Amino acid sequence: MTSFIVFYGPTFFDAIGIAGFGLYVLNYTMLTFQRVKSESISYFVVNGAAACMVLIGLTNAFNLASAMIQIFFICISGVGILIRLRERHAAKSQLQY
Repeated sequence: MTSFIVFYGPTFFDAIGIAGFGLYVLNYTMLTFQRVKSESISYFVVNGAAACMVLIGLTNAFNLASAMIQIFFICISGVGILIRLRERHAAKSQLQY
């Protein structure tokens, strides 16, 4: 992993982390202006992607508290996606009968 960081340099990982921050801000702004609904799968996908990107950015300058927050967001986004997919599947199953 260290050779990977040396090869790409710390600015590469910082750029990924900053892009993740941008996704967080974009997602929250779109939620505020009702362009995306908090119940939609896309909301959780973007939130999870942002958390992954920020976590990658932390490889350059690690911070345990921030890493724990990102891991939480990744997990809760995954749970949110699974719940929404299960609801969709249940709704489709009810329509078939």
